[in-house]
Amino acid sequence: MIFVQICLGSSCHLKNSMQIVELFQKELEKLGLENDIILNGGFCFGKCNREGVSIMVDDDIFTGVTVESFGNFFEDIIIPRLKAGG
Repeated sequence: MIFVQICLGSSCHLKNSMQIVELFQKELEKLGLENDIILNGGFCFGKCNREGVSIMVDDDIFTGVTVESFGNFFEDIIIPRLKAGG
């Protein structure tokens, strides 16, 4: 099981965090992964000065995720963790 939090704080909200949430939900549904990932919203991971949205995966924080880069983030970060057993 992987725990994912997407920052919904003011700065990330302005950088389209709600669209990132929607993309995440659609991808999980499309791949049938709803039971393998816990998806939550969070508030401020302290990375507000960076471009894009901050996402915490388990205990690791990733920054700079945009609508355009979401697919790469999912393929490069989420899929390998799922294959490794969470």
